[in-house]
Amino acid sequence: MSLSLTELTLSHFRSHKLGRIALDARPVAVYGPNGAGKTNILEAVSLLSPGRGLRRSSAEEMTRRPEALGWKLTAVLRAQDTLHEIETWSENGAARQVRIDGKPTSQIALGRIARVLWLIPSMDRLWIEGADGRRRFLDRMTLSFMPEHAELSLTYEKAMRERNRLLKDQVRDAHWYAALEAQLAEAGHRIHQNRLRALALLSAAQQRSETAFPVADLDLVQTEGVMPDDEADLREALAESRFRDLAAGRTLVGPHRADLLGVYAAKSVPARDCSTGEQKALLVSLILANARALAEQIGTPPLLLLDEVSAHLDADRRAALYDEICALGAQAWMTGTGPELFEELGERAQKLEVTEADGISRIATP
Repeated sequence: MSLSLTELTLSHFRSHKLGRIALDARPVAVYGPNGAGKTNILEAVSLLSPGRGLRRSSAEEMTRRPEALGWKLTAVLRAQDTLHEIETWSENGAARQVRIDGKPTSQIALGRIARVLWLIPSMDRLWIEGADGRRRFLDRMTLSFMPEHAELSLTYEKAMRERNRLLKDQVRDAHWYAALEAQLAEAGHRIHQNRLRALALLSAAQQRSETAFPVADLDLVQTEGVMPDDEADLREALAESRFRDLAAGRTLVGPHRADLLGVYAAKSVPARDCSTGEQKALLVSLILANARALAEQIGTPPLLLLDEVSAHLDADRRAALYDEICALGAQAWMTGTGPELFEELGERAQKLEVTEADGISRIATP
């Protein structure tokens, strides 16, 4: 049984004043003119997983303006023959809240029942922009395999902020740093190991499957120096780096200094040097590999969110993508400007048309 949404309701979310969608487990083709609110639907689905969603927006930015002070999403998720009702909302721009099956819980709990992967147009520049985006990309994949990765990341970021505050204030007393560096070393080592495990799972999934998309060899490197092998070494490296960190005003050692390198394996060409179409194909390949590896790990493929997926894909490769999604059995949400972009799917997909009138997005089943 695949992971799938059977119902989704959007209330005062972005351009959607009120939208209700009933679904089966097939892929979902969402089409309509630019600006109609297609990506907003995918963003709503992305909020069924931990974090800030596929746009990384604040809760306040997601509120429909000017009449609303907040927003709410309600979904019924089928996972391994069990139905879960998920509610997430924000009031007056406050941090979003989550309820699962009527019980208040944390965002992290979402990762235990809903695995969601996405590919959006802004990610097309992943290989040619800064390391921050590549780390986020890797951490989203890692989180899909290991939901506890989110909590580790929060622990690490909190401890690093506190250590950086000491550095900026030029605090030199070692006692102020010891406890924070112990926290950083423990969480940082586990984050690094989780990332390496995720890369191994992705590599294995790519090697085991025949696909129309190119294999990407991935490597985790440090932007400066090396990542210590174990927790004790990382704690020692942090202590030894204090003088240098004081001069910089920030922490220069740890997994937050990592970068993800990709290579088009068949051509031995770094991903950053590939053509735009090749870079897109590499990203699609990695998302599909992530989905296949998850299906092997948890027994079901994740929800896939593919915004404007047809961009930079020719007709043959687009058809191949649809075939792979259907073979995987994933409920993939895909957007495009017209129904012709999804003709190769035929009856294998359900279709939603999104239109806009008077500033209100409307969702209809053709």
